[in-house]
Amino acid sequence: MTRGMQKPTWSRQPWRPIQRFYQMTLLLSLLFPTTKPVPWFNDFSNSPGEDCPGFQMDICGVCAGDGSSCELFSGTLFLSVLSVGYHKILDIPIGAQRIKLQETQKTRNYLALRTATGKSVINGDWVIDRPGQVYSAGTEFTYKRPNEISSRTGESITAPGPTNQELHLFVLYQQPSPTVYYEYILPRDPTIIAHSDTYSDSSVFPHESHGLFAGRDISNTKNSMGGLHPNHVPLDPMTSEPLPLYSWVAMTKTPCSVTCGTGIRQVLFSCIERATQTTVSGDLCSHTHHPGPQGEDCQSLPCPAFWDVGEWSECSKTCGPGFQYRQVICRQTRGHHVNSTITVATSLCDNTEMPETTTMCQLKICSEWQIRSEWTECSVPCGVGQRSREVVCMDNLGDVVTDEECNMALRPQDLQNCDKGVCASSWFFSLWSDRVRICNVLVFGIFRSTYNAAFCVSLQCSADCAEGSRSRSVVCMMSQNNSLPLDNCNDKEKPDELMPCDLGPCTDQLEWYTGPWGQCSSECGNGTQSRGVVCILQSNGQLEVNSDDTCSHLSRPANTQTCHLKSCGAQWYMTAWSSCSRSCEGGFRVREVRCLRDDQTISNDCDLAHEPARKEECNTHTCMPHIDESCKDMYYNCVVVVQARLCVYSYYRTTCCASCSRVIHRDTLSRIR
Repeated sequence: MTRGMQKPTWSRQPWRPIQRFYQMTLLLSLLFPTTKPVPWFNDFSNSPGEDCPGFQMDICGVCAGDGSSCELFSGTLFLSVLSVGYHKILDIPIGAQRIKLQETQKTRNYLALRTATGKSVINGDWVIDRPGQVYSAGTEFTYKRPNEISSRTGESITAPGPTNQELHLFVLYQQPSPTVYYEYILPRDPTIIAHSDTYSDSSVFPHESHGLFAGRDISNTKNSMGGLHPNHVPLDPMTSEPLPLYSWVAMTKTPCSVTCGTGIRQVLFSCIERATQTTVSGDLCSHTHHPGPQGEDCQSLPCPAFWDVGEWSECSKTCGPGFQYRQVICRQTRGHHVNSTITVATSLCDNTEMPETTTMCQLKICSEWQIRSEWTECSVPCGVGQRSREVVCMDNLGDVVTDEECNMALRPQDLQNCDKGVCASSWFFSLWSDRVRICNVLVFGIFRSTYNAAFCVSLQCSADCAEGSRSRSVVCMMSQNNSLPLDNCNDKEKPDELMPCDLGPCTDQLEWYTGPWGQCSSECGNGTQSRGVVCILQSNGQLEVNSDDTCSHLSRPANTQTCHLKSCGAQWYMTAWSSCSRSCEGGFRVREVRCLRDDQTISNDCDLAHEPARKEECNTHTCMPHIDESCKDMYYNCVVVVQARLCVYSYYRTTCCASCSRVIHRDTLSRIR
């Protein structure tokens, strides 16, 4: 009973059993004390669950909340080229919850976590931890490392929180351009952060007194935090009503969760009858709340040290024999619930053989260089040039592969300079212009051509009479065999390319004279133009027109040539019409039409409004049947034969030939149409 309440006026006889009952209850409470509480753990899920039936938890972990009770911090850290080692990239404050740290892609870098005091939580002090759970800073961290073969995601560290220490996130840098995504929330209510700061695993449940000590108020019993423990089952305040006959009492304990180190076991409650202290059905204790299994720490023998084997590194050689390395560390399980390991002295693992840290590897047999040809001739006959040979990379199967498959440092030279000595150059010149044989005889006072060698004269002059010139080609070339002209000859020593000549005055000389070219026949595209060509007799400065036959022994200049003023652009071209599909009664004929450019390639730039027709009707005249003089009607009533449709029989087609022929011709035309 609480202090200040009057005692009920009971008789003396009934009080003795009640007093014995109180004594038994006190004995049970001393024999079966309650257990230590399970550390407070915040749910790390936003989906509907047992604590939020039928609703969705918001980002703050509040059932059916609107996310206003916390503040979300997130972002992506892009890092450039750094030096090899630890680099701090993020500070995580006290009270952080729902922590998620994730590499966006798989790299050879490692995430590391330390407390503000410098204590390593994950991957500190140049020691790479195995993936798993680590308990630190008031929460449990889950460290995951991706599979090096199949996974594309990077490392991740998650924790539900809240943290009771400031944490620092580091990157153990080994590969350029790491990218890390971070996310955590901070409650807006400062009491939540204070709760996580002051909580200790050493807090325990208060012992139940069930009102045995009158005058002591136990309804406000508090834990080491100064407030009700979150796992504490509230006790009903003592009243003046009679105590219940049945209650929940801790009876048994489950085995420890671990075989070594510090684990947890469950204390199980049973419903007992207070008077006899016997176990009864739980329905008899339904008037009180079932405490449920309560967890308590359990100590076992220290866990033995073990070899923690890391993953093999990549082979040191891409081909041929190489080596792979891995880290082997002696570790021992320590801490709460066997979720943390520490590095210990190697001597503690002497009871087992240390795994290998180095092994041989060979990804494939190395390819090798092969020289396939001799050196070619020098590229120049004199001076400095180059020569080459074929060098290829061959694999172990004899196939040619890319040069990257072979060791580039050992590649044989495939180009080499060559010196053919000093180049000597000289002026080279051709013969004077081709000879012209003039073979003329005087016929009726006019020179005529003849093939009699006695009347021929060999000339080298550009003109048959009066002043002219002779020419030849002059080039500077090397003395050796080379067809490329040079520029290093002395111009002062260059031979003449032209020489004047004079074969005397022109007398009775026949020549073709040409007039100017006329206009082009087409405004665009290809056309033709013409000019006048006449035979002229030149004598002592006088010109006389002669017939073309007079100059027939001379080469006559062309009087027409093609011309092109400008491009027409795209225009329509068409073929000739095909034959008509019918000879009468209307048929059709077709032709191909194409749009072509000036170079006769297909174009789409023609004006569709002026596109020529591709199909037209033809032979629209009425067909005239062939008249056969022998085809006549032999009877006057052939009209009846036609009406009775008897023309299908050969007899009637013969006796009524004219009438049946007209019907058959008409039916044939109707079917064609």
